[in-house]
Amino acid sequence: MNKTKIDYCDATWNPISGCLHGCEYCYARRIAERFGNHLIPHEERKTAEIEIPLMREGKRQPYPFDFYPTFHRYKLDEYKNKEKPRNIFVCSMADLFGSWVPDSWIQEVFEACAKAPQHRYLFLTKNPKRYAVLKNSGNLPRQENFWYGSTIDNMNARMFNGGFRYNTFISAEPLLEKLNVGIGSFGSAKWIIVGAETGNRKNKVVPQKEWVHVITEAAALTGMPVFMKESLRALMGADFRQEYPWEQQP
Repeated sequence: MNKTKIDYCDATWNPISGCLHGCEYCYARRIAERFGNHLIPHEERKTAEIEIPLMREGKRQPYPFDFYPTFHRYKLDEYKNKEKPRNIFVCSMADLFGSWVPDSWIQEVFEACAKAPQHRYLFLTKNPKRYAVLKNSGNLPRQENFWYGSTIDNMNARMFNGGFRYNTFISAEPLLEKLNVGIGSFGSAKWIIVGAETGNRKNKVVPQKEWVHVITEAAALTGMPVFMKESLRALMGADFRQEYPWEQQP
């Protein structure tokens, strides 16, 4: 578990790292490939499992297989002695619900979370249909401290509509275009996070203020709290805000 600059959480926890989506703007891939050890995983599965950390010159190597999906099983117990409640972004360096991730990996992570109920766990995926599959099979925990997020960058992107029995949210980050949204567009989501693309990618998209206003106006129709990441502070000026659903008054 690590402190983080991601402003909507207190910590990140990466028992699984790596992703096969191939997004051009992915910051996690840049980090993993820069600090990786360039090992090659299983040829067919393209995934790896590690029971103990790889050490080199007395230092733990966080990404031995670069950005190939890797289960760092030794990290499952990192939360045990963390008594202070935290908002934890689970697998910030991966997509835990990518199609390549075995069900068994996901269940082990869920079990680890359940053993530390003092924390709030934020999950996020670009493959929300995996939530639905797990829900339909009875393997998606319905707990107050579990929040299931869907990443969208256009209105054709899928979102998990788990109904009000599940805590769900949307992450429109990076915001790549104006989203033509209105009442009902966000389904049963209880929160939306909005952020701009960071880094220095050649074709980096800089959002317009109007794009963010369209989202906040749609959210206002249902009273959904909006969290703007620091990447939008200069753009939004006096309209900048950071709201959490668990801090809303009943």
